[in-house]
Order: sequence, then C-alpha cells, then structure tokens
Amino acid sequence: MRAAVLEAYGEPLSIETVEPPEPASHGVVVDVEACGICRSDWHAWQGHGEWADDQVSLGQVLGHEPAGRISRVGEQVGALEPGDRVAVPFNLGDGSCPQCRTGHGNVCLDGYALGFEAAVPGAFAEQVHVPHAEFNLTRLPDGVSATEAAALGCRYVTAFHALAHRADVDGGDWVAVHGCGGLGLAAVQIATALGARVVAVDVRDAPLALATDLGAEATVDASTVDDVPAEIRAIADDGLAGTQRAGGSGAHVSVDALGRAETCRNSIDCLRPRGTHVQVGLTTDAERGEISLPIDEVTRWDVSVLGSRGMPPSQYDELLRMIEARRLAPDRLVTREATLEEVSDRLAAMTDYETHGLEVVTSF
Repeated sequence: MRAAVLEAYGEPLSIETVEPPEPASHGVVVDVEACGICRSDWHAWQGHGEWADDQVSLGQVLGHEPAGRISRVGEQVGALEPGDRVAVPFNLGDGSCPQCRTGHGNVCLDGYALGFEAAVPGAFAEQVHVPHAEFNLTRLPDGVSATEAAALGCRYVTAFHALAHRADVDGGDWVAVHGCGGLGLAAVQIATALGARVVAVDVRDAPLALATDLGAEATVDASTVDDVPAEIRAIADDGLAGTQRAGGSGAHVSVDALGRAETCRNSIDCLRPRGTHVQVGLTTDAERGEISLPIDEVTRWDVSVLGSRGMPPSQYDELLRMIEARRLAPDRLVTREATLEEVSDRLAAMTDYETHGLEVVTSF
C-alpha cells in the first residue's frame, strides 16, 4: 500500500509502498477514506518533542485523524465487522487500565498515539491498523461523511472535550479563543453550539472572518491591539466590573489553541474571577514545553487551569449525535481537500501560518 513516511525532519515526506497492516487479534484494519492534516503532524514533521521525550522517530508513517471503512478484523473482534464505517481516535486506549475503565480512555496509562509511535503507524496511508478496536472505534451514522469524521480528528474532539466536559461551558458564558487555526475554529463553533458568546483572537483576517461565520460574536486582531486581555475584558464586561479585576469582568472560559507563551498568558489574563483557562495548543521549540504563568494572579482570583487532550472514545456518540442533528457542522471548517502527495506542501504551509481551517487528505 502507499504511505507517507517521515524520513527527515522538515523535509518532504517520502511516498512509499509499504506492507499493508495485518489485524491483531483485538484489532481491525481500516481502509482510509479521509485523514485530516493537523498541526500536531507539523510538530512531528519538525522533530519537536525531544524536550518531553516525545519526539517522533524517523521512519514513522504520520497521520492521526482518519475515518474509513473496516476491511479486516481480528479473531477476537465480534462487535465490528468488515464494511462498518468508523471514526478513529488518535489517542487509543487499551480498554483495561483504571483510566479506561472509568471513562477516560484518552489518557490511557498504556495507550498509543496513532501516527506518533512505531507501534501504531499512522493514516497518511491507504490502510491503518487500530488496536483494541471494540474499545476505541465508533460507528459513523449514515448522515456523517468520512470527510466530516476526519475533520473531527484530534482538533475537533479535543475542543469538544475541553469545552463540554473539562470547562463545562454553559449558555451565556463568555468564551475567548486564542488562535484560530483548525483547533481554535473548532472551539469557536462548538462553544457557540453550547450557547456561549465567543470572542475569537488571531492576527490574520481570513481565520477571523471564518470565526465570525462560525458564530463568534466578536473578534480581536492581536496584531493591532496593544492589550489583548483588556480588549476581551471590555467586550465581555456585562456590568460586573465591580470585581475590580483589571477593570472588567472578563471571560468565563478562555482557550489557548496555539501554545505560545503570549497566547497562554493572554488567555489567563482575560479571565474574570473564578474563570477557567484551558490549554489545548502544544508548544513549539520556542517554549519547549515550559510557559511561565502568573501564579499569584491565578491564586488571588481563584482561577482554574486545565489541560485537555483528545476525547474518550465513550463520548464520541454524544458528539456524533450533535453532528447528525446539524447542531455542529465540522465540514464547514474544511477549506481544502488534498492528495497524499500534497501533504508535505500543506505541512510546510503551516510553518508560517499560511493555512486556515481544516485540510483533509481524500485521495490516497
């Protein structure tokens, strides 16, 4: 089968013919119909992560946001069969650790990161193997296409889990989203669907325009504003400025979807007392996994700081029901469909933030 292989960091992926996968007794092989191109792939392609012992090894098949149709099943798999259309999470659990057994398979103690480690080659390929398939896979409703399911990828499900489950966003909450790449735009659409009032922050016109189309009530161009947190607090000031927190009430929830020191700090600084910051963006080699935080401010104002990564497989049905009911529309974020040969160019375009929305490989 054809696959895109990481042969050198920052260099074009090698399109090679590799051996197709065979299913483990508990696994299945999926014919890939679509696979998102994610900034996490860019991090792997750049060779980031050595500071956390998390650097992707050369020779890895990248790609971690697939959807497709099961072609082969292992002998222990009884609940899935060839022909089933499925969504594939990138953070694969084993189904048996304490986290998996309590509904938190996205942080499985013995899990796999699809496309980021040798044990689970990725889905920039014609086929992908999914271990512990009955625990990890979710059948797709008839009304959800493979492209939509690939758009869920790690970005959309991470944003959904962050807002709906970790931060518990409620109707009328002000939600600030810092960085309107694919992850941030997903957060804008999801927060709006949950009834929140969204302020979207970026430095580019096209993503801010798309954020408005997806439901953002206000946008902030950080390249033209001296004090981004103050601007957000002014927008979200609902008459509770008596809190005396930097002159305004601020956001109830703020999301750093970029992973830079500046956006993380802005996210915390724009919150109201007892607000919640959620970190979903990964750092680059500029921060190397470490960002200085205003801890005294966090303490003084009873601020919560949360992380969020992926989503437990058990919660996919909740998200898919919202998509089937058209309360959410991940396909509206898809701005480009690409071929396997184009993946390297699309990753390179991410270096200088030349992409917007979600891009999906649909031709292998």
